[in-house]
Amino acid sequence: MAARGDQLTELMGVAAAVRDAGLVAAGRPGVITYSRKVFIALTRLCRDRCHYCTFATVPGRLPAAYLEIDEVVAIAEQGAALGCKEALFTLGDRPEDRWSQAKDWLDERGYDSTLDYVRAAAIAVLERTGLLPHLNPGVMSWTELQRLKPVAPSMGMMLETTARRLFTEPGGPHYGSPDKDPEVRLRVLADAGRLNVPFTTGILVGIGETRTERAESLFAIRASAREFGAIQEVIVQNFRAKDDTAMRNDPDLDLEEYLATLAVSRLVFGPKLRLQAPPNLVDLTECLLLLDAGVDDFGGISPLTPDHVNPERPWPELDKLTRLLADRGLRLAERLTAHPSYVLAETPWLDPRITPHVRALIDPETGLAGVNPDGSVLCPTGLPWQEPDSEWTSSGRTDLHETVDTTGRTNDRRSDFDEVYGDWAALREHVFSPGQSSLDSDVAAALRAAERDPAGLSEEQALTLMMADGAGLDAVAALADQLRRDAVGDDVTYVVNRNINFTNVCYTGCRFCAFAQRATDADAYTLSTEEIEHRVIEAAAEGATEICMQGGIDPKLPASAYFDLARAVKRAVPGIHLHAFSPMEVVNGASRANLSIEEFLIAAKEAGVDSLPGTAAEILDDEVRWVLTKGKLPTSAWIDVVTTAHRLGIPTTSTMMYGHVDHPRHWVAHIQLLARLQDETGGFTEFVPLPFIHNQAPIYLAGLARAGASQRETKAVHAMARILLHGKISNIQTSWVKLGDEGVLDMLASGVNDLGGTLMEETISRMAGSENGSAKSVPELRALAERAGRPARQRSTLYTPIPAVLK
Repeated sequence: MAARGDQLTELMGVAAAVRDAGLVAAGRPGVITYSRKVFIALTRLCRDRCHYCTFATVPGRLPAAYLEIDEVVAIAEQGAALGCKEALFTLGDRPEDRWSQAKDWLDERGYDSTLDYVRAAAIAVLERTGLLPHLNPGVMSWTELQRLKPVAPSMGMMLETTARRLFTEPGGPHYGSPDKDPEVRLRVLADAGRLNVPFTTGILVGIGETRTERAESLFAIRASAREFGAIQEVIVQNFRAKDDTAMRNDPDLDLEEYLATLAVSRLVFGPKLRLQAPPNLVDLTECLLLLDAGVDDFGGISPLTPDHVNPERPWPELDKLTRLLADRGLRLAERLTAHPSYVLAETPWLDPRITPHVRALIDPETGLAGVNPDGSVLCPTGLPWQEPDSEWTSSGRTDLHETVDTTGRTNDRRSDFDEVYGDWAALREHVFSPGQSSLDSDVAAALRAAERDPAGLSEEQALTLMMADGAGLDAVAALADQLRRDAVGDDVTYVVNRNINFTNVCYTGCRFCAFAQRATDADAYTLSTEEIEHRVIEAAAEGATEICMQGGIDPKLPASAYFDLARAVKRAVPGIHLHAFSPMEVVNGASRANLSIEEFLIAAKEAGVDSLPGTAAEILDDEVRWVLTKGKLPTSAWIDVVTTAHRLGIPTTSTMMYGHVDHPRHWVAHIQLLARLQDETGGFTEFVPLPFIHNQAPIYLAGLARAGASQRETKAVHAMARILLHGKISNIQTSWVKLGDEGVLDMLASGVNDLGGTLMEETISRMAGSENGSAKSVPELRALAERAGRPARQRSTLYTPIPAVLK
């Protein structure tokens, strides 16, 4: 980045060649893109205090805290008439946290937050003008990104810099700005990637960072792009000093320094990633130098609205810019908010609710902006923003619950194996080894502590017992079994239930899941509500008292799907207990219905849901979760769902999937976290350890995960669950599907008191390669208890006795 003179010329030449190769590979040689947009400054209030910013202001300088919806639409309508296709929403970060005027404005109009209002404004623009929102609301959580994805083809947030000192040191440009913490901003990039959001980011050059820090920022962006594939373009923006800011006397970034940074950025990102430089922050003729440095995109250019962030710098005239490029043998072409590769692929990048709006504006051959038949600029028109049809039919391999035990799965992996899961190589450094066995002396000491206060063990004491082997492990299991006898007696309980997975179409990108299919895969299926009712009636006729129902995260199901499914179950058999919808499904359903978690759970309970399965927990440590899953909910969201359910009187189970890329310390921390949550809510009915089934798991096929947990590890996990949860969660369940009869018998001697259910059908473990069948009869379950020398007893979902007339 220090190149000057001939060295800079040579560097730029290499960068331009790399850019040109990328354009050829993309099928559009010599095409430089831009987006015809309107700039909507939804609010200029902000809780941050960036020292170079004139966009953010104070309430006294504004006529109102926010633009009204009608004002937003009016700007978008004018832009549509001029052929704009993008509505760029730019606004300050969470102004309601700093300014009472912002909070009052939102409260008066019924919005819980600025981001809730952004969602509403985006829908209004889609429906009334047809412009495609590109959302730049600053830092967003995983849940907020998920809620905004259905209303925008793309989103963005500048990383700006990873130089933490510029955030922490007094006088730094980001000092006093909570949303400019580099770690927080990198987390947003990762969450957008996990949710498959086409995302724009970039760096701000010349705000006090060193060249090394600048390079580190570029490499951080590249790492995220490689891991998730969601970063569609990188903006390299040069600092320009502005009056009325703390940095007004700082020099503008030197042009040669800027060009060198652009050229290095192109070399860092390679030919595929789009590199953008704002054309209004240099003089028109200098735009050619930006191209010489490897730029292939000019970002948004508006024929209507100013650049509200840099109001002193007008947009270049498109005709002049077009002629300037033509003199270089290049062509300026309009694109949409999301770049062509994303809009042409659609799944998983575009939510089905936004896809019709995008299709209306694209050239289906190139993925660029479409034009009218006569070649003139296409002006968008509004389209209804709506959910998929609330009625759906059964489709695909609906007999999978039966044929999975006979003909099995069609292929050993889903069709998008190489694309959906992200960069396998980038994940290898996050895989943990299983660890070494504990010393006998340490085990003896930890056992004495466990005998005194089982649930009060320290993390180190618990880890020592978790890693015990031989006689030490036998002693741990014996203690666990004694605690089981003290807590629940000798009865081995089970529930007569039917497991119904209503669809296996799923796009969350869980790397451990062999059940999930793309809609076009041979083994994909979706069950209609009529088929659900039929299976519920069949189950009741066989004596079932519970329906356990979960499914994949299919974006094409309507927002009402979860409520429709619950009502179908209760229509079929009103008195049956419905144990349905994992925390991941709850978060998905709440997002799709634009409800809070609490509102969704209340509605689900009214529709017939009686309790929730505490699945989707995997390992409650994000360090592990983000290796296991690309787009599943973070730990904090899982906790939010189950604790909210408990507060509403909806009980849940709790689970842990172990034996993949994790370490025993994760198991201990997971179980101890559940114990703390149970102390707070008391809402867990049971804990179910779930050993990883590796055979068909993508993460195993890619060589990252080990081949499941050993028998020693499985025995230790079940026994330690009983010990660490003593006096908190009374019921420890083992999975006959995953362990088989002999494994179950070993667990029954290690603190376990429950066998789970008859299931009647089970496809998740069977698709992963489990060989223990998909159903067990009541006599088979009772025989297992008899082999263990203990009595068997049928229970309800909530562990209450079953009336004799229902047995």
